[in-house]
Amino acid sequence: MTATSITTGSRKRSLWNHLPVVHQLRQSVGLQRGMLVTGLVITGIFVLTAILAPLVSPFGYSQLRDANGAFGAQKPPGGAHLLGTTVGGYDVLSRVIWGAQTALIVIIIAVILSIFAGVMLGLVSGYFGGWLDRVFVVVFDAVYAFPSLLLAIVMSIVISGGRSNLVGGVLAAAISITTVFIPQYFRVIRAETVRIKAEAYVESARVLGASNARIMFRHVLRNATRTLPLIFTLNASEAILTLAGLGFLGFGIEPSAAAEWGYDLNKAVSDVSSGIWWTALFPGVAIVLAVLGMTLVGESLNDLADPRLRGRRSVAKASGLVSETSVVPGGTLKDEFEVPL
Repeated sequence: MTATSITTGSRKRSLWNHLPVVHQLRQSVGLQRGMLVTGLVITGIFVLTAILAPLVSPFGYSQLRDANGAFGAQKPPGGAHLLGTTVGGYDVLSRVIWGAQTALIVIIIAVILSIFAGVMLGLVSGYFGGWLDRVFVVVFDAVYAFPSLLLAIVMSIVISGGRSNLVGGVLAAAISITTVFIPQYFRVIRAETVRIKAEAYVESARVLGASNARIMFRHVLRNATRTLPLIFTLNASEAILTLAGLGFLGFGIEPSAAAEWGYDLNKAVSDVSSGIWWTALFPGVAIVLAVLGMTLVGESLNDLADPRLRGRRSVAKASGLVSETSVVPGGTLKDEFEVPL
């Protein structure tokens, strides 16, 4: 084995070990690692189910009959319908699987739009300051003060009248959730920008004649976005709850356009009092597990990124060294340092 191949292999391992989730997984211990692994497994199952929905779902989300005839309404679990059928005659298992795909699409669109808008506005506001900063702060503080679900309902009515087809419904739900999340990203990025623009290397770049755009995007932005993975994971779980809330209250997507867990729960409310438990149980469990998985990942990453909450790993007895610690996902303060024994 040549020295070049050894060096290449070492670089690949180093890059792999410093990926955000991999790095934090290696850093975690005990209960922290158990929470992170559990969250990653649940989230991974959710994502795979959403991606492979057309392959693993026994029926379509709006399918009411097969070669043997109509499915029938409120059939108990068993036979061709492992989780039973709904009051509308849909297969519960298929609706749960396809609902994961709808939730994932809405999460991706909502979070991407939120990050783009929130980061850009927070960067501009924090860097330039002045009256523009004061206006943005007042506006987003006012938006942030509104209950998130109420704000999402208002935006859903404004955008689509509360009901729409697949594309319109997904976009309406995503934009409604985006409106809720933008103030969170704005506040985080603005605070980081205000702190970073006072650093010496930013002042040096300004003295050397660098333009505001270059300083903002090359020096400030790349250092102000390190906490975004934490906010992303926590917001993803909140997006699922908001989407389910919109569907449950009747402001979601048409059932013939896409499967949505909140809508299915709404239609199952009257079934519970009649002893028909399966129409409400499985969509509810899907919501709980998806939210639980993403919350466990987000909270674990938050604990590992916060030096006040993070527990130190045990001191190596032989060398007297403490394993590396990190205050940001994928980054380290120092590879290792000595502590007195």
